[in-house]
Amino acid sequence: MLEIKNLHVKIDENEILKGVNLSLAENKVHVLMGPNGSGKSTLAQSLMGHPGYEVTEGSVMLDGKNLLDLEPDERSLAGLYLSFQYPSEVPGVTISSFLRMVYNKRNKENLSPVKFRKLLAEKMKVLGIDESFMTRYLNEGFSGGEKKRMEILQMLVLAPKFAILDETDSGLDIDALKVVSHGVNVLKEQTGMGVLVITHYTRILNYITPDFVHVMKDGIIVKSGGKELADELESQGYEPFGE
Repeated sequence: MLEIKNLHVKIDENEILKGVNLSLAENKVHVLMGPNGSGKSTLAQSLMGHPGYEVTEGSVMLDGKNLLDLEPDERSLAGLYLSFQYPSEVPGVTISSFLRMVYNKRNKENLSPVKFRKLLAEKMKVLGIDESFMTRYLNEGFSGGEKKRMEILQMLVLAPKFAILDETDSGLDIDALKVVSHGVNVLKEQTGMGVLVITHYTRILNYITPDFVHVMKDGIIVKSGGKELADELESQGYEPFGE
């Protein structure tokens, strides 16, 4: 379990999260929805340890460790992964070199470039990514959809215990959305990975079936339920869900 208890977070002097409580189980898909400014992305960034977000109260427990006591790279090594809403470009660093570095770090190995390229080719095949991308610089000149596929490719390579997908579906066409969702489903099935999908829209739920849906408003979880809750949000909007 990834246990988030009474999490309070502020940016500068503005409190954004006001006591978030959320339990995430491995091999389950949790979906977090809510209006703009409700704190969804703040939760994602705070879980990974972004220095611009100050945690003032609460805990985030995974395997007996409070992740809030760890640096971002240590949180990753503990099994947490964040797919960014706006992935960065890294000129001069090839996809193969970058992913081999993070793979060896995560697995405490020193896999050779030749052996890693074979492993990487298998992961790229899952997402329909041409092997020529191995030698391209990370995200440089990529379309929005290609950048999102790279995020999911990194997830496939790392095989985390818990993946946080922060609006990964934003800006994707249907074909790209299907591919990204397929990658998530494959890894969940193969490893039992837990997933937290942060989204504004229900269309990704046509391809990733949620076990739980949560509604966030003004920095707290105001309601939780099953997939039918997402259908309610689609038809009624967020207004009926008060605090």
